[in-house]
Amino acid sequence: MRVRAGAGILAGTMLLLSACGSAPSDDDGGSGGSFKACMVTDTGGVDDRSFNASVWKGLQDAKTADGDVDPSYVASTTEADYEPNLNAAVDQKCGIVIAVGGLMADATEKIAKANPDTHFAIVDAKIDLPNVYSMQFNTAQAAFQAGYLAAGMSQSKKVATWGGLNIPPVTIFMDGFAEGIEYYNKQKSATVDLLGWDEAKQNGSFANSFADQTAGKNLTANFLSQGADIVMPVAGNSSLGAANVAADNGGSLSLVWVDFDGCDAAPDYCKFFLTSVVKEIPTVVSQSVVDAAKGSPRSGSYVGTLENQGVRIAPFHDFDGKVPAELKAEVEQVGADITAGTIQITSPSQPA
Repeated sequence: MRVRAGAGILAGTMLLLSACGSAPSDDDGGSGGSFKACMVTDTGGVDDRSFNASVWKGLQDAKTADGDVDPSYVASTTEADYEPNLNAAVDQKCGIVIAVGGLMADATEKIAKANPDTHFAIVDAKIDLPNVYSMQFNTAQAAFQAGYLAAGMSQSKKVATWGGLNIPPVTIFMDGFAEGIEYYNKQKSATVDLLGWDEAKQNGSFANSFADQTAGKNLTANFLSQGADIVMPVAGNSSLGAANVAADNGGSLSLVWVDFDGCDAAPDYCKFFLTSVVKEIPTVVSQSVVDAAKGSPRSGSYVGTLENQGVRIAPFHDFDGKVPAELKAEVEQVGADITAGTIQITSPSQPA
C-alpha cells in the first residue's frame, strides 16, 4: 500500500534531454559503466536548480564514487509522461529507477508492482513495496529554523512564502516556515506577519507550476508591494522568478531558497539568499545507487531530519555579517530544541 507523505544547481555534466516516453539517454559525457541508474524527472526538469537537479547530482556523485554506475535521465513534461517514462526505464533494464517527487507515487507504485524484479526508489513519497526504497525529508524542521531567522531579520515585519502546487512536499516547507515565525513572535512578543500561507486552513498562494518563472515573478512582486522584505518560494524552476524580482529591486528583497543551498543552485543570485532549507537528497540518492550497484539495493524507507542531518539550513553566505550573533545562537538553539522534542512541529505533511 502506498501512503503519501511530506516533501523538489549544479547538475554536473548534463545529459541531452530525452524525449518523454523514450529510453533514458546513456550519454552523460563520460565513459559509461555497467550499472544503469535511471532517473525520471517530474515536470520541473532536471535543470530546475532545485529538486530535480539535486537528485541528478546524487546520480553524478554515485558515478564518482563507483565507476560502474552509468547515470541517465528521462524528462517528464506533464504528469501523463510518468508511466511511459518509468516503463521506458524498465525496458532499458535499468538497475535502479529513481522517481522524483510525490506526484509520481501512483505511477511508481503501479509500475513497481508490475515489475517486481526491478528496483525502484522514490523521493518525497512512501511506497510499501519490497522493491521500492522511499526517501522522505521532514523539511518542516529546517523550515521552522528559517522562519524564526526570517522573522528576526525582517525590517518590515512582513515575510511571505508561496509554492508551486498545494501538495504535501511543498506545504511542509510552508508549514514549518509559518510555525517558526509564530514561535519567534511568541518568544519575542513580536508581530511579524506571514503572507501567502495559512497553515490552519492549508491554503495560500501558488504558481500552479514548477516551471513558470513568470508566475513566480508576479507572486513575489505582489508580496513585495504588500511590504514583504523576505520571501521563501517553494516551486522548483518557478522560484527563479522570485530571484529575478530580488535582483530587480536592488537588495530590498531577500530570499530563502529550498532543496539546494541557493548559493550553489543559483550563484548569480547568492547575495540575495538569506539562507536555504536544504534537503540532503544528493547524499541519500548517491548512497542508494552505490548500494544497488554493489548488489545490495535498499528497501523500506528513510526520513531525513535535523537529527540525522538529512535536512538543515544552509550557511548565511553574504548575510553572515548581517545576522546578529544573538539571532544565530537562537536559531541554532531552536534546531536543538526541535531535535530534543522540546519544540513540537504540527505540520500535517510531515512524513510518518
